[in-house]
Amino acid sequence: MRRILACELREHAGAPVRLAGWLHRQRQLSRVTFLIVRDRSGLAQVVVGDRAQAERLAGLAPETVVSVTGRAVAAEQAPGGVEVHEPQIEVIGEPADRPPLELWRPTLAAQLSTRLDLAPLALRHPHAQAVFRVAAASIAGFRRALDGLGFTEIQTPKIVASATESGANVFTIDYFGRAAYLAQSPQFYKQMMVGVFERVYETGPVFRAEPHDTPRHLSEYASLDAELGFIADHRDVMAVAREAVSGMLAGVERAARDATALLRVELPRVPRQIPAVHFAEAQSMIVAATGEDLAGEPDLAPAHERWLGEWARREHDSDFVFVTGYPMAKRPFYTHPDPARPQFSNSFDLLFRGLELITGGQRLHLYDDYLAALGARGEDPLAYESYLQAFRYGMPPHGGFAIGLERWVSRLVGAANVRETTLFPRDRNRLTP
Repeated sequence: MRRILACELREHAGAPVRLAGWLHRQRQLSRVTFLIVRDRSGLAQVVVGDRAQAERLAGLAPETVVSVTGRAVAAEQAPGGVEVHEPQIEVIGEPADRPPLELWRPTLAAQLSTRLDLAPLALRHPHAQAVFRVAAASIAGFRRALDGLGFTEIQTPKIVASATESGANVFTIDYFGRAAYLAQSPQFYKQMMVGVFERVYETGPVFRAEPHDTPRHLSEYASLDAELGFIADHRDVMAVAREAVSGMLAGVERAARDATALLRVELPRVPRQIPAVHFAEAQSMIVAATGEDLAGEPDLAPAHERWLGEWARREHDSDFVFVTGYPMAKRPFYTHPDPARPQFSNSFDLLFRGLELITGGQRLHLYDDYLAALGARGEDPLAYESYLQAFRYGMPPHGGFAIGLERWVSRLVGAANVRETTLFPRDRNRLTP
């Protein structure tokens, strides 16, 4: 008999069925035993009325892998409204040890560090599964949105010869006897590929050797990157970023509706025109409201991002707000300055519910401008020779952005720590599992 999934039981009410999955929970009553079987689609209830069979099953540990054949019967109290009667149960695989986590409970009571240590087991919990279904649907929505805008998906190297952002926060590796680095981003390559396809995107890991130990930072995370050519300025990039986020939400709505219902997630609305505020104006508003002295500060602190998120919600009824025009001193060398105010950049961050989600902007596109920018920062252009080829041979005005997937999902589902939305987190302390 062909195996069906728990979510398909309703379609087979009254007919013989075969399920296979993990023993999620067993409840023994005086006259009947209920087995809850979990598969990739959800939970199914199996009713065992035979006392001898129930006694044989009583010793099975949670997470035993079983195959169940029986008859699907409509039952309002069962998950999905259908349960399995007259079961024949085959044990496919028994755990070597009794699981230390009770996955049948609505939430896992263990501390985050324990859950991360036991990730191969903890990730089986329905809530944990739901989080990563939201992540998968978000990536699918990102792809679908950019495919619809004429972008080409690319895959770029993660072992590189130089630091992408001229910083020291890179992981150095031994590459056959010479120094190489894990890529901080696909920035250089996606810019090069604008010279090939005009519009490109990539989803993949990036690596930051930053000594942070906060709920919002990781040493390895998934980045959703896009780059596009023939733009007027950074505002064209912001418009595409808005479409990408809208597409991600549409993807979640389309493919992860059950997951968001389980997590009780309220999906935000993306305004047709996301409110935007210049960095200098944002600082002025924060100073007026808080009395802080922010003179000379080139960036926004997390508390300031939260303040702006509350402001956008209060004044614009928006969970999103763009902050534009960050000081050039804070941005990488390839960032295009604001022609009217060269101390500021044609760049932006998108804050989502008070947290930086996207960084992006317009890039330099003229070869001589790159030589000048590198020289001003004391950088040797020879170290960037292959990257500079793209500009030596002609590039259009272009720009792009990057979205941190784990931050996006954590904000969307209300997780307090990005490690809760990362399958196997890597930070300054954690290298396993």
